[in-house]
Amino acid sequence: MIRINNFNLPRIIGHRGVKNLFPENTIESILAAFKLGLDCVEIDVKISKDKVPILMHDHTLDRTTSGSGFAHLHRFEDIKKLDAGSFFYKKKTNCLVPTLEEVLKLFVNTNKILNIELKPSNSLEKDNVKEIFKLTSKYDSVPIYYSSFDLKSCLELISINKNAFCGLILDSFNDCGLSQLIALSKKNNFYACGLNKKIITVDVVRELIEKKIIVTVYSDKNITNNEAKELWNMGVQSIFSDDPTSLLNNF
Repeated sequence: MIRINNFNLPRIIGHRGVKNLFPENTIESILAAFKLGLDCVEIDVKISKDKVPILMHDHTLDRTTSGSGFAHLHRFEDIKKLDAGSFFYKKKTNCLVPTLEEVLKLFVNTNKILNIELKPSNSLEKDNVKEIFKLTSKYDSVPIYYSSFDLKSCLELISINKNAFCGLILDSFNDCGLSQLIALSKKNNFYACGLNKKIITVDVVRELIEKKIIVTVYSDKNITNNEAKELWNMGVQSIFSDDPTSLLNNF
């Protein structure tokens, strides 16, 4: 993958598709984000036991599928039989756990950006990144931004391709302070960083921007119009939205 000179994350990114409107990390949720007009969608990706990159946020299958147990201990031929929509609709559905390749095919010739959050399980960072990048390298036309809470995953990706757009995500500054985040980002040529809204301040954003590090923001709850406006005014590049309907209608 070659860095695209005009690569630019949009102001609104659909979180796990649009997770408050449709079952997260499903084809239905991604297509709904497209229909709403979003130019970027975030998904969570990890490998199955047979190393197939699939969309799955949690370590286990329990919360979002009709299955149970660690995702990386199940083969995809079994995972693909699970219901990935019943947790959302509270009834049996035809929603399935998609593969990353299925999703990549949706993005071809759309000019839309895919944000892949690297979600390794049980020390599978290298295998996870290796398999994901092996697949995404076949889809060079799709602009991809990689991100992760796991520093090892980010470093592994950059070791494979120093030109990859990548960024570290932080829920707090307890284990990684702001100065350390800046140092890591500059040293490893990270494109951006993702921060929980609860640790965002004017000074934090200003310092990151001064160091030419793009700031994205997520929240445990859907970000409101007023919160979004305040974040954008601070200089935040992108916010992750679970339901962007109101934002799209008002900005």
